[in-house]
Amino acid sequence: MKKVYTFLLLFLTITTISAQTEEKLYARVINDADEKPMASVHVVNLTTIKGVITNEKGEFEITAKPDDVLFFSFLGFKSIKVRVTNDMLKYKNSSTIRLTELAYALEKVILTPYQLTGYLEIDAKNVPIRPNYRYRIAGLSTGYEAGEKAPGAISTVLGAIFNPADFLQKLFGKKPQQMRKLRQMKEDDKIRELLASKFDRQMLRELLQVERVDIDEILSLCNYSKTFITEANDLQILDAINDCYEEYRVLSRQNKDK
Repeated sequence: MKKVYTFLLLFLTITTISAQTEEKLYARVINDADEKPMASVHVVNLTTIKGVITNEKGEFEITAKPDDVLFFSFLGFKSIKVRVTNDMLKYKNSSTIRLTELAYALEKVILTPYQLTGYLEIDAKNVPIRPNYRYRIAGLSTGYEAGEKAPGAISTVLGAIFNPADFLQKLFGKKPQQMRKLRQMKEDDKIRELLASKFDRQMLRELLQVERVDIDEILSLCNYSKTFITEANDLQILDAINDCYEEYRVLSRQNKDK
């Protein structure tokens, strides 16, 4: 009887380990409105931080295991998350993901005319310029950005110089797991390629498990200008947050050694 229990325990252990083994998931993405295949859809495994893009037939393959979460995004369509099931892995090319187009309401646009003379040298001087500045803290390889759209940035930077560890502890001290994902994302060429073409912060929010306002606040507290926060692509935002996090890690380690 004891041998039977041992055998059953061993069998269950092997089964569990086998179930957690990563496999290739094959599926396709279509437009829910007309059921046409969608090419260039971004597909990211939020569990393993790996990403791919659908081909011209809307097909893709990605490494996954049961309970992994896949994130699908495409410009002009509602992003969705799909949990991987055993059936999706077992039955090849049988899974179809449907994306729904977003309905946008156009906002009123106000055009501000400029008095142009036709002379480039004179007209160029009349174009408003938004200056952005970078401030460097001694001992750090990168600096902080500030500008007229980041009120109080200069004073915040000066405060960070005197107590930088406390400044960054407020940002990253409570999110060590999410911040570790930054390093994985930064080192994955496919993820970087996906993020370079995006400006909506959706994928970053899902990968880091934060809201859009949290990303903006992190960048603001790291003294990046409002111009950068609103106009940078997702890859630039990723690198900016990662740089700030790495500074936190260095300063936190130095603080512990004292």
